[in-house]
Amino acid sequence: MPLLAERLSRIKPSPTIAVTTKARELKAAGRDVIGLGAGEPDFDTPENAKRAAISAIERGETKYTAVDGTPELKKAIVAKFQRDNGLTYQPEQITVGTGGKQVLYNALMATLDPQDEVIIPAPFWVSYPDMVLLAEGEPVVVPCSQNAGFKLQAEDLEQAITAKTKWLILNSPSNPTGAAYTADELKALAEVLLRHPQVYVMTDDMYEKLVYDDFEFTTLAQVEPKLLERTLTVNGVSKAYAMTGWRIGFAGGPVELIKAMAKIQSQSTSNPSSISQAAAVEALNGTQDFIPENNAVFKSRRDLVVTALNSCPGLSCSVPQGAFYVYPSCAGAIGKTTPDGKKIESDEDFVTYLLEGEGVAAVHGAAFGLSPYFRISYATSTEALEEACKRIKRACEALA
Repeated sequence: MPLLAERLSRIKPSPTIAVTTKARELKAAGRDVIGLGAGEPDFDTPENAKRAAISAIERGETKYTAVDGTPELKKAIVAKFQRDNGLTYQPEQITVGTGGKQVLYNALMATLDPQDEVIIPAPFWVSYPDMVLLAEGEPVVVPCSQNAGFKLQAEDLEQAITAKTKWLILNSPSNPTGAAYTADELKALAEVLLRHPQVYVMTDDMYEKLVYDDFEFTTLAQVEPKLLERTLTVNGVSKAYAMTGWRIGFAGGPVELIKAMAKIQSQSTSNPSSISQAAAVEALNGTQDFIPENNAVFKSRRDLVVTALNSCPGLSCSVPQGAFYVYPSCAGAIGKTTPDGKKIESDEDFVTYLLEGEGVAAVHGAAFGLSPYFRISYATSTEALEEACKRIKRACEALA
């Protein structure tokens, strides 16, 4: 009898974590490596959130809490959804998990039966299909071209829905492209969904506050209130509040689903850290002044990287509306040969060439379901980005 379960063969380790790990290993070995693979802000957690955590420790708030969130944090999340999104939830419609990833995982585990289908627009966050597979569902990947802004079109959604469709996962702004849906674009998708009442929607809004150029963020249930009872609106403090390591994600949704997710969590991790929850309360309720300040820095970095990449032979980079990623095409490099005689046959070959030849760590597009592209995170210092772009240009110019 084999030790490992068959379900493990259905999934693979996270490629983004693998790239970050490899970059760290090369750095530890003495290589000069610029890591552009990690999806976390380089800003520090706001002081008020850190102080709230310290105060919680000093008050002795270091015990178990309710499985899916303290009353204080749920109250803060209810207020956040009302304030930012015009969505009205009750505390029993709120769940808190150990990061947004656990919230998504709990929802899929609580709802998917074998052969249930989940529509996932590509490019996608690397974990979506593997979580679906682990829950014994079937990912239905819908490619979204660069010409369509890397966004799902209503006609493609309509075509992808079958009698087996249970979920649509919608990520805006997107990891890996930074593409964000306008209210009109969401309305068009909502019209399709209203014709298919068996389909539920997970909106992964983790990058909600990281938008640029006067883009106005909206979420699906806000645009079409008739979908509120069929939507799990997922968010968290990781990105906008630079709290990735605190591991707090949350969601609002129908009571039946929220209770089912708590049941899953009660038999896995139980409650998120009580200290992290106290910090999240302050993050949501406290000053938000630093967000536009951080966004101004992100925007300048975005503009720097887009301009630099578009000056590289063989590369073409769209301007993203949000998040802190760019997703350039490397189609012009495919088929070319590196200085040491290796042929670039895929986006994975291209990023391997960047890492081995120039010490720049990025993630290949195949990991996100759409080639030939690669993802760069600009959530790092301007100096590091400038140097990385110089190296990428040098690498592109060296191809023959």
